[in-house]
Formats: sequence, C-alpha cells, structure tokens
Amino acid sequence: MLSNAAKYAIRSILYLAMYTDRKKKIRVKKIAEELSTPQPFLAKILQKLTKSKLVSSTKGPNGGFYLSEANKQNSIWDIIENIDGTVKFEECFLGLKKCEDANPCPVHYIAVPFRKQILLDFKDKTIIEFSKEIELSGSVLSLKKIDI
Repeated sequence: MLSNAAKYAIRSILYLAMYTDRKKKIRVKKIAEELSTPQPFLAKILQKLTKSKLVSSTKGPNGGFYLSEANKQNSIWDIIENIDGTVKFEECFLGLKKCEDANPCPVHYIAVPFRKQILLDFKDKTIIEFSKEIELSGSVLSLKKIDI
C-alpha cells in the first residue's frame, strides 16, 4: 500500500523522534546504516521532509537531522501525504476502477473498515505518541541487530 519512499520516511522520522532533539542531531549516513536503507535515496527523502517542515536540519560540522517539538506533533498521515499522496487510500483494494458501497468489489466491506481504522491511527496519533509506543512495546524500526 505504501511506497518504499514512504516506508523509509516513516521509519526515519520515528528513529529521529526516538534519538534526536535540538541539541542532538544525526547525519543521514548514520540513519541509513541504522535502518538499513539506501543512503542516497534516504538523503533525498529527508531533504523533501525538511522542505515540508516535517523534519528539521542544520548544516555544518555539528549539523544533521532532528525533530523539533513542533515536528513531533505531526502525524504519520502528514508523512504519507507528503511522500505518496492520499490516492492509494481512496482506491479499491482489488484495483477496480469503480468500487463503492453501491457497486462493491468482493472485498469492499472487509477493506473499508480496515482502511478507516488505519486512517484514524495515521491521522490521530502524533509522531511522539508512535515513538513512545515503540519504546514501550519493544517494536523495531530495523532488523539490523536482530538474529534471524
């Protein structure tokens, strides 16, 4: 449902929410290594997110990316909207051109509540709320340090 760019953007912002602040910034190389993402691609994504004020950055020897308190109040939906747009969340789950309550696809009534719940979570929870949930649950943003 989400592009790789959106997935990398969400993971990197959640990573920044957990490990940065105005005084502690992280360079794109470190983020890419920690999240096992392609560095040049991630750099472009972070630049776009910075221009959209979803991420903060500073240049220079002590520079890097971080999340300000205002950045942390954004939602996952803000990131998705910025990177992928919202069209995928409005399309039919099976890819039919016309799918609605009056003319449903075979999985319409299963997919619609699922989509509504995802949208609620993505729109209503802030980045800081998601990052706290990650810390409490022990969820991972990368499989790098996990033996599989």
